Amino acid sequence: MEEGNVSTGSAPPRSAPGGSASAGDSRTNNGEQGLEKARDREHDDDECASENPLLPMDGLRVIDVGTFLAGPYAASMLGEFGAEVLKVEHPIAGDPMRRFGTASKRHDATLAWLSEGRNRKSVTLDLRQREGVDLFLKLVAKSDVLIENFRPGTMEEWGLGWNVLKDANPALVMLRVSGYGQTGPYRRRSGFAHIAHAFAGLSYLAGFPHETPVLPGTSPLGDYLSSLYGAIGILVALRHSEATGEGQIVDIGIYEAVFRQMDEIAAAYGLFGKVRQREGAGSFVAVPHGHFRTIDDKWVAIACTTDKMFERLAAVMGRPELAATDRYGNQRKRLAARDEVNRIVIDWVESLTRDEVMALCIDGEVPIGKLNSIADIFEDEHFIARGNLAHLTEEGLGEVVVPGVVPTLSATPGRISNLGPPLGNATYEILRELLGISAQEIKRLRQRKII
Repeated sequence: MEEGNVSTGSAPPRSAPGGSASAGDSRTNNGEQGLEKARDREHDDDECASENPLLPMDGLRVIDVGTFLAGPYAASMLGEFGAEVLKVEHPIAGDPMRRFGTASKRHDATLAWLSEGRNRKSVTLDLRQREGVDLFLKLVAKSDVLIENFRPGTMEEWGLGWNVLKDANPALVMLRVSGYGQTGPYRRRSGFAHIAHAFAGLSYLAGFPHETPVLPGTSPLGDYLSSLYGAIGILVALRHSEATGEGQIVDIGIYEAVFRQMDEIAAAYGLFGKVRQREGAGSFVAVPHGHFRTIDDKWVAIACTTDKMFERLAAVMGRPELAATDRYGNQRKRLAARDEVNRIVIDWVESLTRDEVMALCIDGEVPIGKLNSIADIFEDEHFIARGNLAHLTEEGLGEVVVPGVVPTLSATPGRISNLGPPLGNATYEILRELLGISAQEIKRLRQRKII
């Protein structure tokens, strides 16, 4: 790692988490001091260092002032790879995500918060009060990234528009996630993943022909996708900030992140006026390509996207003649006889158990997979081997299982340092040690409910 820079080539890092720095320190000096402190700790305790090696984002400080998932999930990913993430929340209510989903024994944490609020320190600030805004700007001056997902104009109403933030920290990278983006006629509309799925065209395709469109799964996919694009945008902007010292805004509408995943539908409509319709579990580009029920009332997914794959399936079914060129060996002919081909496969699959179908197809190199419930996933040897299920012990709750870190890096794998923190658990630490505020002043701020 080059001194003064994180290994990904992003912005020069701040002082190490929990460290202090004077307001006059340059960004590069802060980064060098942070890395030196981290290295000193390694030399002081080799065993600890081996368990907690420096990660690519070590020294990077991220402020997450958003709520729920869209945007904040980007902070979660950066935190998994070493960034110090300060979750700025209202002193009384905190992030509404704390009350969203299945309740836990912790009064301020649902299971959703424990999982998605990972790798954070909670700092309480009331941004509707002037003193809260002033403290926030001091945090911005000592940070590298700011993430927010309020309705466009909200930050400006609080006196925290881009010009003000940029004055506090010219190199700041700001991720702004909203339903429809910061510009355009719909910019002030409320936006959620469900609405984004509909607006971007995904929900229109979910379900069976001529029936009511359904939710494309109950997961808020748009929130996760917009955060993934947000994380990429942050890293690109940090690279620019490192080179020029100039920060910028990363602007993402949740619907845009969903629309970007919609493969060729724009090109097909633009060139040919084709409007893709709902196709149930199938696909207009291949057959057989869908979900099939087995005799033991379980399901498998089969995807034969080429002639060679169908030839293998026909052999596995004991009917190699189906792959002859005068039958269904040519994809164009299979598509023309979609219903008949699907019926042949349906009849074969429903005559066997799932384990039998899986074994035959895997041995015959036919693309197949189980339709797993979460119970299936917990028992699956591949999920276990890949570390996709992270087991963490939380005080008062015992063992909590959450999705593991993605992606897997060979030299600097990410980690989960903590589940969603208690409200305000790091307020005193950050104000006292990072901002240098006296204990007496912190007490006064608490009494006034500014923190």
